[in-house]
Amino acid sequence: MKIAVVEDEKKLATTLKEGLEGEGYTVDVFYDGKSAEEAISQNPTSYSVVILDLMLPQKDGFEVCESLRAQHVSVPIIVLTARDTLEDKIRVLDSGADDFLTKPFEFQELTARIRAVVRRTQNESAKATMSLGSLSLNLRTQEASRNGTVLALTPTEFSLLVLLVEHADRPVTRDEISMHLWGTEDSALSNIVDVHISNLRKKISDDHAGKSIQTIRGLGYRIEE
Repeated sequence: MKIAVVEDEKKLATTLKEGLEGEGYTVDVFYDGKSAEEAISQNPTSYSVVILDLMLPQKDGFEVCESLRAQHVSVPIIVLTARDTLEDKIRVLDSGADDFLTKPFEFQELTARIRAVVRRTQNESAKATMSLGSLSLNLRTQEASRNGTVLALTPTEFSLLVLLVEHADRPVTRDEISMHLWGTEDSALSNIVDVHISNLRKKISDDHAGKSIQTIRGLGYRIEE
């Protein structure tokens, strides 16, 4: 499995490359956002995960992430950031990232996040299709559409939508969502779950039918048609 590490701090980039190669991954390193975006967009299926720093020369991590998603590149992206406010985290997720780690971080946590996003992607691609009302999900291509219109979802948003559709008969708790997306029930992720729900709700809502994801107070979230 090949991973793209986009990090302009050469010492950290080297440490990440050596560590990930020691875990059995193949690693390409990019020291600026522009060259990374070009390489990834030209071969969108060549990388299983992108590890993306935010503060980069030529193009910052926000721009790279937004551009790749605009080109419908669905590779999972884990952002590395020294910014730790809720607003910064929301902006990271809004740009299209699937997960993030705040610097400094433990290497073991990074590898756990990598395994989680890869496992989630592999599990979903092994299925075929799902549907709920006007929503259609192709789990092989990780594309979702509503009334025939393809929705611009990040991999994490798509995975969240799969979970909600699978359990459309009941509310899905925040802990279930955290476990599904990141392999942990860490309560610290509660706000991040809310952000993903909010973003997904906006993208799948039908203007004529109102909100499709309902908040069930004290229980969680439920998708309705």
